[in-house]
Amino acid sequence: MFGGNGVINMLDLAMFKSLMVKAGIVGDRLMVNPRRFYARRLSVFMATAILGGIILLSGLFSGVVPDLQKNSSIKHGSLKVGSLNPQAAFTIDRAHAQDSSTSTKARFGFVLDVKTGSVFLNKNADVPMAPASMSKLMTVAVIFNELKTGRLKLDDAVRISVNAWRNGGAPSGTSAMFAPVKSEISVEQAIRGIIIQSGNDAAMAIAEHIGGTEQKFAEMMEAYGKKIGLKHSTFRNATGLPHPEHLMSARDLGMLALHLMTEFPEYYHYFSEKRFKYRRFNFYNRNPLIRLDKGYDGLKTGYTKASKYGIVVSARRNWRRMIVVLNGLESKKDRTEEAQRVTSWAYEQFVQKEILPSTQKFAVRVWGGEKSWVPLSTAGPLKIYVPKDEAAPEIISEIIYEGPLKAPVIQGQRAAILRVKIGESVQEHDLYADETIDRTNFVYRALDSLFYLTFGWIL
Repeated sequence: MFGGNGVINMLDLAMFKSLMVKAGIVGDRLMVNPRRFYARRLSVFMATAILGGIILLSGLFSGVVPDLQKNSSIKHGSLKVGSLNPQAAFTIDRAHAQDSSTSTKARFGFVLDVKTGSVFLNKNADVPMAPASMSKLMTVAVIFNELKTGRLKLDDAVRISVNAWRNGGAPSGTSAMFAPVKSEISVEQAIRGIIIQSGNDAAMAIAEHIGGTEQKFAEMMEAYGKKIGLKHSTFRNATGLPHPEHLMSARDLGMLALHLMTEFPEYYHYFSEKRFKYRRFNFYNRNPLIRLDKGYDGLKTGYTKASKYGIVVSARRNWRRMIVVLNGLESKKDRTEEAQRVTSWAYEQFVQKEILPSTQKFAVRVWGGEKSWVPLSTAGPLKIYVPKDEAAPEIISEIIYEGPLKAPVIQGQRAAILRVKIGESVQEHDLYADETIDRTNFVYRALDSLFYLTFGWIL
C-alpha cells in the first residue's frame, strides 16, 4: 500500500479510510499519518505481547501449590530445599545422653546402617588401602555372579594347578585349604574354602577355572567392581596377597558387602557357617564374631604385614542390619574387641528422630500439565538416625528428580527422591505426587516447551 518514499496514491488512501471507518478506528476524516498510525499500533501490539508474556510466565511461576517448602530453587533436576530447622523435631534428654562420638584404634573405619543408608563412621573410608584377604569378597562376588548367570554350577569340578598349590597351598605358608596338587574340588568346596578358611589355593584354582589365568580373573574382578560402583578399588589377584596395586577402600568393602547380601541372598549363608570339613581337616570360620551368637553373620577377616589386621562385619539386631569395616589394627585381639565395640556403638548411640511430619510438602516442575508444579510428600513422617548427644544437628536436604516431570502425573506416583544429609550420614526417601496433574492442550504444551528451552538453564 505504501511506497518506499511514504507517498500514498488516492486509491490507496480511499481504501485505507474505508477500512478504518468500517473498523470503527477513525472517523470520516483520516486524522493521523498512516505510517505513524501503524507504528503506534505495532507498539501497542508489542507492549500487549510483552505484558501477556509476563502474565503467562507469572502464571507458570504462580503459587499453584500452597504451603511449599520456602526458599526453594531448582537446578538441573535437583531441588535444593536448604537447611531444615530441626529444633522443634528434636527433644533430647541431655542428662541421660551418652557420648556418641567414637574414635577407633583402626587406621581405617566405615560403618553403614543398611536400612537407611546412614554412614555412622568414616575414618579414611575413601583412602585406598591394602585389603588383604578381605578382597576375597570380590572373588566370591564374581563366583556368585557366574553361578547366577548359569555359567558355573556348584558341583562343577575345579582342578588344583601346580601354580595354585605352590603359591597358595601348603608350600606357600599362607592360609590354605590344603588341596593336593592336580586334585579336584567342587565349586562349592572352593567357596567354603575361600570364605571360611580363607584358602589362597582355592581362590587361585577357581580364578584359573573361570578366567583362564588368575590375571584374567583379576581383570574380571576390576570390571565387576566398576560395574557395581566401587570407586577406589583395583585388583591384581584373587587372594589379596600383597601387591602395590591391589587396593580397596573401607567404603568400597562396605558397599561390596551390601551388594553380596542384596544381590546374592541365596548364597549369603556361606558367610555365617562356622565350620567346614575337607578331607581330614576341620576348618573353623576365621571370623571370631560368628561364634558369639550376637547377630553377627559375616563376612571376612584379613591380615598381611602391610595391611595389619582387618575385618568386614555384618550384624543384625532388632531388625536392623549394620555393616562395619575396620583395617589397620595391631593384633587379632584388637580386631575382635574393636569390631564388637564399634558395632555396639553403632546400635546403641544413635536414635531415630522425626524431622518432618507427613504433612510437609515439596514441589517439582511439571511439563505439559494443567498445572506447572506438583506437590510431593513422603509416605509418612520422615525419621532418621542421629547421634544421641546432638540436640540440633544441621540437616541439609535436596530433591533429586529427572526434571521436568512429564504430564500426566498420577496421584501416588513415585516422582522424586528426598536426600537428607547430616554430616557424613546420607539417607534417601521416596517422594510421591499428592495430586493428579492432567496433560494440557497442544498450544500450552508448545508454550511450555518454548519456556523450558529458553529458561531451563535457571531451573
